[in-house]
Amino acid sequence: MMSTEETLRLTVAALMQLTRERQPDVAAAIGLTQPQLSRRQSGKSAWTLTDCDRLAAHWGMSTLDLLAGPTHAVGCLPAARRPTAGAQTAVPLAPQASARSAPRRAAPTAAPAPAPALAAVASSSVPRTPRRAAPAGSLPDLVRVRVAVALTEAGGDADAAQAALIKRAVPDVMALFAASRVGGRYEHSEFPPTAGILQKRSQKGSDAIWEGRPKWRSADLHRAARAGHITMDVTALDMNAAYLAALKTWLPIGKLTHSEGDHHDPKRSGVHLVDPGEWLTPDLPSPLGSRQEPGPLWITEPTLRALIRCAGMDLCSRPKIMESWTSGASEGLLEKMRRALVTVRDEAIADKDEVTMEYVKSMYSKFVSTIGESAANREIRRPDWMHIIRSQAFVNLWLKAHKAHRAGLTVVQVSGTDELHVAGDWQSVFPEGRGLSQVKAKNIYTLGGNE
Repeated sequence: MMSTEETLRLTVAALMQLTRERQPDVAAAIGLTQPQLSRRQSGKSAWTLTDCDRLAAHWGMSTLDLLAGPTHAVGCLPAARRPTAGAQTAVPLAPQASARSAPRRAAPTAAPAPAPALAAVASSSVPRTPRRAAPAGSLPDLVRVRVAVALTEAGGDADAAQAALIKRAVPDVMALFAASRVGGRYEHSEFPPTAGILQKRSQKGSDAIWEGRPKWRSADLHRAARAGHITMDVTALDMNAAYLAALKTWLPIGKLTHSEGDHHDPKRSGVHLVDPGEWLTPDLPSPLGSRQEPGPLWITEPTLRALIRCAGMDLCSRPKIMESWTSGASEGLLEKMRRALVTVRDEAIADKDEVTMEYVKSMYSKFVSTIGESAANREIRRPDWMHIIRSQAFVNLWLKAHKAHRAGLTVVQVSGTDELHVAGDWQSVFPEGRGLSQVKAKNIYTLGGNE
C-alpha cells in the first residue's frame, strides 16, 4: 500500500503528463522553483498542505480530489485543461529531453516531427554512449502513471485501456529500460556487430544457438505407470513470471569477441561451443533440455554455468568448452528495470488490478521477444541477450526441479518455460502464491490412473 505522500507524487506526475506541463511550468504556477518541485517529486522533501491547495487550484479541482489518487484526480481534471481534440495523446514514459530520444537528423521544416515516446535509432556497429536524463519520478511511478493516464484516456474502460497499454508495451518498456540505466556503472552497446554464430541461417530460420528449452518426462515412472506397477498423485506447478525472473542474468556489456580453449571466465558472458559430456542422473532432466543429438553444440552462458554447477555435484561429466564469443558482463544491467516491474506487479496482484498485470506482463515478455532482430523494436539489437534471458528462464526452471529432487519430491515432468510436475508434499518446499518467488498449482492428476 502506497503512502499518501507517494500517492500524491504519482498524481502530480500523472496530471503533468496529461496536461503536457513541465516541472518549471507547474513550479511557477504554485510559487516554487523547479528544483524545489523536483525535490518534492523525488521524495527528498515533502509536499505541504499549502502546496496541495495550490496544486488543486492550478488544476481546477478540490484538494480532496487531488489527494484521492491519480485515477480519480485525472478524471476530475477540467476539459479545458486536457489536450485538444486531434492532438497527439501518447504520453512518453521517459523524459523527452533525453538525448537518446533525439533524432539523428533534423526534421524537415515543413513537417515538424511529433514527440514520440522513443525515436527509432539507426543500427550502428559503433557502441554509442547516450546521455540519459534522470526520470522525474521513481521507476515504478513511470509505469503507474502510464496506467492511470491510459485509463483516463479510455474513459475508465478497462478493456480499452489494457489494449492501448499492450499496444505501446515495446516503446514503453524500452523507455523504462533507458530510465533504469541513468547513472549505471556500465554503458552497454545497443547495436554491436552480430557475431556470425548469432546470425540467422535463412530468412525465416534460426541461428545455431541452443537455448536448453526443457521437454522431459521421467521415462521409468511413466513406463511403470502404464504397466500398472505404480500409482501416484502428481501436481502440475506453474512458475510465476518466468521471463521477468530471468531478467536477472549475466549479460554481455559490449560486442562479443572470439576465443578458443577450455576456459570459462565468470566475469564474461556470451555463447559457447561445448562438448556437454554425459548426463549421469536419469531421474532428473539435464539443463540442456530436450536435445537428443550427441556431439558439440552452441549454448548460452546460463546453460554453461548450470552444466558446470551440475558437474560439481556429480550429476554429469564436466562440459568441455571448444570456442566462445563473449564480452565483459554484468548481472545488474536489467536489475533496476526488473525490480520496478516486480514492484508494480506485486501491487497489481494485491489490488486485483488485471489491467496493470497484463501491461507489466506484456512489457517484460515483449522486451525479451523483440531485443533480438525484430521490426517491432528499433532501439536495440542484441540477439545474444535474447538467447541468454530465455536460457536463464529454462535454467531457473531446472533449478526448481533440482530443489524439488533434493527435498525428496519425485520429479515427474519438466516442460516449457514454467511447468514442473512433482509428486509429494510440494508445499513444504515451494511457497504458494502469485509472487515472483512463489508457485501456483495448475492441476492435480493421478499417474497410473487418469494421466
